[in-house]
Amino acid sequence: MLALVVAHLLVSLVLPGLAGRHTRIAFGVAALPPAAALAWVLSHSGAVLSGAGPVEVVNWAGTLGLGFAFRLDSLALVMTLLVSGIGALVLLYAGWYFERGSDEARRSAPLLLAFAGVMLGLVLADDLLTLYVFWELTTICSFLLVGQSGLTRESRRSSLQALLVTALGGLVMLLGFIVLGEAGGSYRISELAANPPTGAPLSVAAGLILIGALTKSAQLPFHNWLPAAMVAPTPISTYLHAASMVKAGVFLIARLTPVLTGVAFLPAVTAVFGIATMIVAGWRALRENDLKLLLAYGTVSQLGFMTVLAGSDSYTGALAVATMLLAHGTFKATLFLATGMVDHQAGTRDIRELSGLAGRLPWVTTVSVVAAMSMAGLPPMVGFVAKETAFEAFLGGGADAAVEIGLILGSMLTVAYSARMLWGAFAVKPGVRRNEVEPTPAALWTPAAVTALGSLALGVGYPLTDALTSGYAERIAGHGEYHLGLWHGFNPPLAFSALTLLGGLVLFAFNTRLNSKRELLPVGLSAQRGYERVMGTLERVAVGVTGRIQVGSLPTYLAVILLTVLVVPGAVLLLRDTPVENLRWWDRALQLPLALVILIAAAGVTRARRRMTAVMLVGVVGYGIGGMFVLGGGPDLALTQFLVETLTLVAFVLVLRRLPARFTETESSRGVRVPKVLLSVGGGAFVGFASLIFSSARDNASEVSAQYLENAEEGTSATNVVNAIIVDFRAFDTVGEISVLAVTATGVASLVLTARSSRRRRHARSRRDIAATTPGTSSGERGSEGS
Repeated sequence: MLALVVAHLLVSLVLPGLAGRHTRIAFGVAALPPAAALAWVLSHSGAVLSGAGPVEVVNWAGTLGLGFAFRLDSLALVMTLLVSGIGALVLLYAGWYFERGSDEARRSAPLLLAFAGVMLGLVLADDLLTLYVFWELTTICSFLLVGQSGLTRESRRSSLQALLVTALGGLVMLLGFIVLGEAGGSYRISELAANPPTGAPLSVAAGLILIGALTKSAQLPFHNWLPAAMVAPTPISTYLHAASMVKAGVFLIARLTPVLTGVAFLPAVTAVFGIATMIVAGWRALRENDLKLLLAYGTVSQLGFMTVLAGSDSYTGALAVATMLLAHGTFKATLFLATGMVDHQAGTRDIRELSGLAGRLPWVTTVSVVAAMSMAGLPPMVGFVAKETAFEAFLGGGADAAVEIGLILGSMLTVAYSARMLWGAFAVKPGVRRNEVEPTPAALWTPAAVTALGSLALGVGYPLTDALTSGYAERIAGHGEYHLGLWHGFNPPLAFSALTLLGGLVLFAFNTRLNSKRELLPVGLSAQRGYERVMGTLERVAVGVTGRIQVGSLPTYLAVILLTVLVVPGAVLLLRDTPVENLRWWDRALQLPLALVILIAAAGVTRARRRMTAVMLVGVVGYGIGGMFVLGGGPDLALTQFLVETLTLVAFVLVLRRLPARFTETESSRGVRVPKVLLSVGGGAFVGFASLIFSSARDNASEVSAQYLENAEEGTSATNVVNAIIVDFRAFDTVGEISVLAVTATGVASLVLTARSSRRRRHARSRRDIAATTPGTSSGERGSEGS
């Protein structure tokens, strides 16, 4: 599995040059890794459906328990069908969508493939830290793909908004992962699901993780980054914001539901945020005239629907969310691809300027109708199957009844904006000139036809869909009696479906009148204005803090650093209740006089009035520390300390030659000197006591140290373990230290050469000045005398 992920990344490295010369070939090559991943996953589908999917663990720091863990289970199988299957189709579509040799093609081909790889790693991850790594990589890829070249203000603003919102949620989620992993004693998701933690840490972790999931899946009030990201080209919008990336939050909730079963507030929180998002975004979609924005708000609304289902811990709810993932991926990818074809052929996406395209683009119209039927939940499409299952999941009284009403209202809006999308893109509108367009190339509409056919096939072939999704549902709530189907008799879910269809069509019919009335309503809360105000406030605070801290004063910078050290780790050290055992003040008697010399020299530096005196005393401190290294049995560290100290002294001397001999100090008041003294003493005391405590806290050698000792002689033929570490085990560290010394020596040599060159120029200038001021000696006369 890791090899499949790495293959995506490696192939993406060769695509920029190829895309510039052979755009369609480049995108065809880019489609190969997702197609290979899809084929591999399908070849293991039988084992996955029987509950014995492949597992892979790659340790990269086994001693510390760090590694990449992957597992292909039923939920990962469903998501891989979307990530790799739709990914391959979108890449083929993009080869015909982008102009040959364009900058967009050169940027998008490798980034889209890299995104497909990291998204594949995310859905296969069986480790919280592995999942987080791929989670943030999807954020970075999204930022680069949405921003494109960054030449327009809109693209820069949209990509930055997507980055900030999703990355901030990801950082909060990381804290939740750490709390969850520490509380459960493992970071493996499968192990946590088998033995979930309990208590307050689980609730805290769930709250933090939900923030990350809600931001990634664009839930209220974090939803507005997704419509803003529609500035990206259509293939990018299709893949990132319809088929895969925005589902990561829903996938995360669904993935961790077995772990978070003990969190009582999880269903309520997902229901409240999901229904609110579903209704608000669906209402907003009825106002949009840009087809991509209409579909974007429709995506936000559908993500709200899936969030409600993901938080349900029932068998039917789990079955519904897995089916809805498949349904949404197929019908929304089709509609985005169709919108790109309309824009590509007609030159606009504004429904006020589109008319009569149904006759001009019959194939595009056909696939759009099929996908819109699935989005609206009409039989025999998979969207109908998923929606019926969702209605079934919340039959009952109390809170379930309230959730059911919310889903019905949101589904009415879904029907309304589905009809608005079809009417706006393809209908003949009175008073609007019919668009003259060329027929769409088969290479453009074929990928959309495949996804549309998937919407139909998954609905008609509901036994296959049931087999794909029931494995996840059984993992959540055990074996259930409900199965997917197109007909369950005359029951409440069927009545709810008919009600949503009728209500949605009525909303669509009166939408024009509703839009005119909306303008009379007071302006409500705006997520975009809220985001802009928050960012403006943060910017003002940052400017104010920076203006007061970054004042160009080295003492101020040092004071801030020391104060931070004292407040954060210093407070922890002071309040610790664990007694320190085996505290050693010294190991050798010679350390005491050497420490006394260091302290006297350090105190002398603070009282020195001549620069050279202060530099020499600082050198004494440095050489004294080197002596401590010798006494501690670290001659290599001592040698490095002596070399650096010598080079530093030489550099100081060369610089001080150009400065006054004495310090030029202004008399500071007692109110300034006292805080400086207290802060300095506090910082030194903290460092000293922390060093004693840390060096005395470990009674036995660490596992890493034991490995060094065991393998030093046999693996490196070295009887001195320190030499083995420096030369073999940690050779890169040694190279880094040598590089530091080389840079320092180069800097010193540059100072010497610069000073010598400066003296030569100064002497030459002085001779010219003397010659020019000598009476009766001009250059001409000097030349005559010389001749």
